[in-house]
Amino acid sequence: MKAAILAAGLGTRLLPLTERVPKTLLPVLNRPLLGLLLARMEDAGFLQVAVNTHHLAEQVQRFLADRPWSLNLSISPEPELLGTGGGLRRLGEILGGGPFLALNGDILTDLDLGAVYQQHRQDAVSSLVLHDCPPYNNVWVADGAVVGVGESPPPGAVGPPLAYTGVQVVGPGMMEYLPPGEPCDLVTAWRQALAAGERLSALVVTGHFWQDLGTPGAYLTAHSRLLQGEAPELARYFGPVTDPLVEAGGIIEAGAKFGGGVCLGARVRIGAGARLRRTVVWEGAVIEPGVELEECIVASGVRVSRTARGEMLV
Repeated sequence: MKAAILAAGLGTRLLPLTERVPKTLLPVLNRPLLGLLLARMEDAGFLQVAVNTHHLAEQVQRFLADRPWSLNLSISPEPELLGTGGGLRRLGEILGGGPFLALNGDILTDLDLGAVYQQHRQDAVSSLVLHDCPPYNNVWVADGAVVGVGESPPPGAVGPPLAYTGVQVVGPGMMEYLPPGEPCDLVTAWRQALAAGERLSALVVTGHFWQDLGTPGAYLTAHSRLLQGEAPELARYFGPVTDPLVEAGGIIEAGAKFGGGVCLGARVRIGAGARLRRTVVWEGAVIEPGVELEECIVASGVRVSRTARGEMLV
C-alpha cells in the first residue's frame, strides 16, 4: 500500500509559531505530528510514503532523515507551492500512480487507514472519507457517492451535507483532473471530475476521533481531548498520559497549579505560584513565578514573565 502526506502548507493561521516550526512538525503531546502520522501508516501496513514540503522544508527533511523508518520514504519538494491539487499530482507521480491514500498533514485521527485504503472502489477516481462535522459540512452525497461540493445542494443530493476529513484514496483516473506541474485546487478538480461523469466514492465514518490542528484553538482543543482520554486507539503513540502531562526533565516549583488541558515539554520550568489552564508549553520554556496563563501556546525556549490569555508566546 502507498500513501501521501500533504505537508507543504504555510500554516498562516498559526503564525507566529509557524515562523519557527512547520505546521506538520508541531508537537502533539510532545511528539511531532508528522512522526505520529508516519507511525500510524507503518502500523497500518503501508510500505511507501511520499511527503511534500515547502515552508521550512529543511526541518521536515532533517526530521525524516534522522529517524529509522521502516517505510520507503520520498520527499516531494515544492520551491513554489502547487496547491492542494498540484501537490497531490506530484506526490502521485513519485508514488508511481494510484491508488494511494492521501492524508492532510495537519489532522490527527484514529481512523483505520489500512481499512480506508481497502474500501476504495476501482470504478471511482477517488474515495473521500466523510463525516458529520459542522461547520465544515459542504460535501453532498447520494447512494454512496459524492454528487457535489459547495454551499447549495446539487440535484440528486440525499440528506444533509458532510465534511471532508482530509483523508482520501486517490485512484489513477483522478490524475486526469490534476494538470502536471501547475498549481491547482483539489476541490476544483473534484468538481471537474463530477462534471465529466466520474464517480467519487463517499466513505462515511462515525464514532471515530478526528481533530484539525490548523488554528491555535484547534491545537489546544486537540491537547485537551487527548489528555481527557478521548482517543484510546492513539494512546500507545504517546506513552502514559496524565493531565498535566509533564515531559522528562520538567521542573514544577512549589505552589504551581494547573486547571486542566496542560501539556509541558521537556526541560520546562514552571515557577512557584504560577497557574496554567488549557495551555501547551514547548520544550525548554520557562514560566516565571506567579505568572498566570490560560489558553496559551508557549514556543520552545521562551521565558514568560507576564500573565496572558489566548496568546501564542514566541
